[in-house]
Amino acid sequence: MVQHLELPKDLLLGAVLIHVTGQSEMEVENYRGILFYSRERVRLSVKEGQLEVTGQDLNIEYYSNDNMKITGCIRQISYLM
Repeated sequence: MVQHLELPKDLLLGAVLIHVTGQSEMEVENYRGILFYSRERVRLSVKEGQLEVTGQDLNIEYYSNDNMKITGCIRQISYLM
């Protein structure tokens, strides 16, 4: 049905979107909540499990109900089921 309507999957399915700029910033859309936050790790609840970002000097620059910006030295982005 999603393909037939030609609408973005994130809109219809609530899929998480990640926009990464280099190794220093990322924007996350359609997350459900912040589970853990430290300078070395950010763990988010997403529709299909959890999303974990690890690195150094991580900072949540801003967040709203459905998007956020994380800055710092991003080393790894992992999906956890």
